[in-house]
Amino acid sequence: MKQIKYLIFIIPILLYGQNKILIYMDFEQTDHLKAYGITYSALKDGAIADWLLNYRGGSFLIDYSEELALKCRLKNVSFEVVTSQQVVDLYALVQSEEQNMEVVRLEKAPNIGVYVPSTFDPWDDAVTLVLEYAEVPYDKLWIEEILRGDLEKYDWLHLHHEDFTGQYGKFYASFYNAQWYIDQQLQYENQAKKLGFKKVSEMLLAVVLTIKQYVGQGGFLFAMCSATDAFDISLSAHNVDFIEKMYDGDAADPDAQKKLDFNNTFAFENFKLEMNPMIYEYSNIDILPHEIGNQNNDYFTLFEFSAKYDPVPTMLIQNHVGIIKGFMGQTTMFRKSVIKKSVYILAERAGTDQVKYIHGNYGRGTFTFYGGHDPEDYQHLVGDPPTELDIHKNSPGYRLILNNILYPAAKKKKQKT
Repeated sequence: MKQIKYLIFIIPILLYGQNKILIYMDFEQTDHLKAYGITYSALKDGAIADWLLNYRGGSFLIDYSEELALKCRLKNVSFEVVTSQQVVDLYALVQSEEQNMEVVRLEKAPNIGVYVPSTFDPWDDAVTLVLEYAEVPYDKLWIEEILRGDLEKYDWLHLHHEDFTGQYGKFYASFYNAQWYIDQQLQYENQAKKLGFKKVSEMLLAVVLTIKQYVGQGGFLFAMCSATDAFDISLSAHNVDFIEKMYDGDAADPDAQKKLDFNNTFAFENFKLEMNPMIYEYSNIDILPHEIGNQNNDYFTLFEFSAKYDPVPTMLIQNHVGIIKGFMGQTTMFRKSVIKKSVYILAERAGTDQVKYIHGNYGRGTFTFYGGHDPEDYQHLVGDPPTELDIHKNSPGYRLILNNILYPAAKKKKQKT
């Protein structure tokens, strides 16, 4: 497995000849979320940005232009104009061996795909919600687009809260009579029939394997909530029927657990399936509510990495705080004991076996899994109103999502062949 390397820039003083805009990302920033959108837009327009890791919350430095300054003002994004001499001093500080900081150059805005069903609403999913708020463009694609090869158009893919096991979210016990559940099942079954699959689970496995190939070839995958463990469960059970009759029309293999292949998974191993169709859990990967306890004590802590030697995990945890309020989801957190040793743990609940945020490599690409549904809605329920991000514009939980859309823009080192 190859480690993706990123260029850390030692920039000669002679290259500095103009003022720059510093979009600082500490507590003084008025709108952290739109700051990412501003930076993405600048990259899309052909600018080059430098991400100052661990400097003032992970700030962005971009060549000054009146257009960029005006855009910041209009979006209420705080910034400073720094002179060429100040830029020299700033780079010297950030690249100093005494500081756990670094400069990572961002060169090209990644093309973003979001895997969502046709019934999608932006507020169903935290990623699409924050992309809309930050004004970062994305394309929607679903099963048919994935299987026909459209992933090659995208640098970065987000998985909507999909149940890749084919059990329709395991909502059967609570919602089997609800019209939305009936409509959802029909939609998936009709899609499977259209594409020539006998079962929905077989169709979704084909999707998962296609996405796995995409990552192996250099794609960046980001998933939240149930799209994390359900993805790996589907990979582990690629030759096993562990789904009960109400989901796929026939009984599950009673020996399914013994037949799982953990060599096929990205992040998790040695987990135990929850095969009871009436229990709203896929496996013991997920942390249960009673294990979390009092909501008021639910916080997770970001790990600290060396910015100079571990730039990728450092990029992914850039924030203005180190401790973040927790939030639940169908998959809330990951049990540390079933996480592969090769995976980076980016954030965990201190003193527990509960991990919130992980990252790893597969082939030439990477995956990042983030537990929970909505960082600003502690226990999001079916039918709840959407989160209004204009009152959460400094959300540290949402910042972790947006770190993921910029890190594919980082310039990579060429690998030796």
